[in-house]
Amino acid sequence: MAPVAIDVGRLVAALADTIASHAEELTALDQAIGDGDHGLNMKRGFEAVRSDAAIAAKPLPDALKAIGTKLVMTVGGASGPLFGTLFLTLGKELPAEPDRAALAVTFAKAVDAVAARGKSQAGQKTMLDVLYPVAAALAAGKPASELTSIADAAADGTRPIKALRGRASFLGDRSIGHVDPGARSSALMIRAVAEALERGR
Repeated sequence: MAPVAIDVGRLVAALADTIASHAEELTALDQAIGDGDHGLNMKRGFEAVRSDAAIAAKPLPDALKAIGTKLVMTVGGASGPLFGTLFLTLGKELPAEPDRAALAVTFAKAVDAVAARGKSQAGQKTMLDVLYPVAAALAAGKPASELTSIADAAADGTRPIKALRGRASFLGDRSIGHVDPGARSSALMIRAVAEALERGR
């Protein structure tokens, strides 16, 4: 199986641009069931990643670890450690020139690491409700173009769920009827990565 072409600079730009353009949407979602700062925190984190020119020059695994470290340091609340764990694990587990199978296996490990870090699981109205379906789609060989619709649908699927983890869990039944901001930002990142992969073909 041929290696997947991933341009780190293009990937960083896609992530930062996507999060920045949706920061107000993410903030509005978080105002409904959280602290109201998710969009600003995520934007700050990925702008910090973009501003570190050294990241784009690193080999893919090292770049992913650097992104994870930067997110842990700059994104507030629980999101920093959780998204940081995702990228750090990807960087630690991914070979320098991964093929599609290695990407699927590594992504599944990274999602499991996020679940362990957050002491959570799918079905509790968190980012895992997007990440696990995407991991399954990758394992099933779905093309990058399909991952975006799977991620978007999974994020919207958090709307009827009662939050059992995170700040939203304090609201109990009042969390029902709102899309989880972490799930939405995860879907946006999946879109950015998928589009970067498609452009790199």
